[in-house]
Amino acid sequence: MLRIGRTPRQKPGGLKARTGIFGRLKKDRSGATALEFAILAMPFFVILFASVETFVAFTGEQVINAATDNIARQIRTGQITFNQGKSTDKTRTEFRAAVCQEIAVMISCSASEAETPSKLFIDVRTVSSYDNLPPTLPRTGGAGSDINTAGFDFAPGGPGTINMIRIYYRWTVITDLVRPYVTNLRPAGSSMPNDYLMVATSTFQTENY
Repeated sequence: MLRIGRTPRQKPGGLKARTGIFGRLKKDRSGATALEFAILAMPFFVILFASVETFVAFTGEQVINAATDNIARQIRTGQITFNQGKSTDKTRTEFRAAVCQEIAVMISCSASEAETPSKLFIDVRTVSSYDNLPPTLPRTGGAGSDINTAGFDFAPGGPGTINMIRIYYRWTVITDLVRPYVTNLRPAGSSMPNDYLMVATSTFQTENY
């Protein structure tokens, strides 16, 4: 028997076509990986370079500390002396060259560094008692300012004296993105900081050599 009734209404072709296009776009994930990488790339590389810079700076600081301990031991035992009339006497330049040799495993001094400090700064002095040791880092201003090297000298005492050696090195941070977070020397004004200041100190009493 033939049934006569209403025929179902068809959706307009344009609407159906538009729905199909949007549906395909919604399901298309061919560029999702590239988009996600683009979003995450910047923080990823910032963290990566910050980790590398921090690790290298930390390793360099350990080299400075090891060199300071070794040089301090040589002064303490009389292997390095100053103005004692012995063959072990060293001048300021010779002493700086010896420190450069100690840190050469990772940090290379320039040809003129031993004579004229530009990155490596050394202060060796004798004090009358441990109470007279300087309590703070010598700076030209407030926190983050450069070190004040005006009173730095190489003048260790003789046998039985109390001595202090301080070694500072300006380590240049290479990656621009992490410089504001890794550096601890803030230049005056709005210029970008470049250096991380490595610090090593040793205080000791020399033997009766």
